[in-house]
Amino acid sequence: MINQSDNSLKINKSIPDFSNTEIAFKGKTNTELNKAYWLFKAINSQLITKLGASATNFFLRIGAPIVPLIKSTIYAQFCGGETIVGCEKAIDKLAIGGVGTILDYSVEGEQEERSFIETTEEILTVLRKSKNDLRIPLAVFKPTGVGRFDLYVKVNNKETLSVAEHAEYFKVKARFNQICKFAHDLDVPVMIDAEESWIQTAVDDIALDMMRMYNRDKTIVYNTYQLYRTDKLASLKAVVYLAATDEFKLGAKIVRGAYMEKERERAAEMGYESPIHKDKEATDFDYDEAIRFCMEHITQVSIIAGTHNEESCSSLIDLMNTYRIERNDPAVYFAQLLGMSDHLSFNLADSAYNVAKYVPYGPVKAVLPYLFRRAEENTSLAGQTGRELSLIMKEKSRRSKA
Repeated sequence: MINQSDNSLKINKSIPDFSNTEIAFKGKTNTELNKAYWLFKAINSQLITKLGASATNFFLRIGAPIVPLIKSTIYAQFCGGETIVGCEKAIDKLAIGGVGTILDYSVEGEQEERSFIETTEEILTVLRKSKNDLRIPLAVFKPTGVGRFDLYVKVNNKETLSVAEHAEYFKVKARFNQICKFAHDLDVPVMIDAEESWIQTAVDDIALDMMRMYNRDKTIVYNTYQLYRTDKLASLKAVVYLAATDEFKLGAKIVRGAYMEKERERAAEMGYESPIHKDKEATDFDYDEAIRFCMEHITQVSIIAGTHNEESCSSLIDLMNTYRIERNDPAVYFAQLLGMSDHLSFNLADSAYNVAKYVPYGPVKAVLPYLFRRAEENTSLAGQTGRELSLIMKEKSRRSKA
């Protein structure tokens, strides 16, 4: 729960009741619940999801007035608003349930220097907002929001950069530093989101530099580790040991991953071994091991467990009990996405754990790539959409009998 200071809540030996839909959907009206039900029904079909993305792009190209429809359906479910001010209602709803907000400026795919500067300024504005608003405990930015994708590729591959590209990359690193230094000065933790594997090493190198500079006394900068990658568990462990040697705090956001299909398709097309685990069991094993290892080194590491998996949440709670970590200890956060897994977020918060939701925002057209990815992930994640539907149906039934 946000700003929980009751010392009587230090250790909780019980697991929250994740089946409690009354708590999970307390902030949703019957109308909102019905809209979510029909949206997840549509997302449950891979065919409809794929056709919907293609159709949306087509209608936008020909100038059809479909933005209001998008805004009232998939955008309303997964996004907070078009601006920071427009997110106020979503922020307040989450805070009433004890859940923090992570404002995520979700404009992506830009290529121009001007857009990178504008995005950096937007992230700085989010940090200022976070400093002055206790409902927003964390900030985040996406590396490709402040630098050109193809430039990261060249750096990642250790290709020779031209003079102009060296200057461009210097500006990219300067923007990282500007954001992380500002976060440090304001005492607001900031997460660096993960990217595709073929640019991630370049991102990791900059993130490590930022942590060395700004995580000396406490954890301000977090890097993201995608455990569906076969190499990330070893990478995470190596950085934990490096942090101990170099005397800085490691901030680790632990997730399963966001680009599985894209990664596998590229590997097949280009003829290299896929960096993604062959099955969910292997991913789950590495995710659980990453969490366990970080908790074992909790004096050196702060974690944000990004997960929509009940077992992962329960396991982390068990580990917190094992290592006697207070429920409100800032070294451990749970995180989910807006519009998904409310049964985890609000029940965890109701039991006084630190929880925050990513709240994407930005102009409707600009965040469409994010929205399409959310819809596709829901169809590819085993049981995710069905679980959302069953919980909504359970709550609708409970309300009808109340």
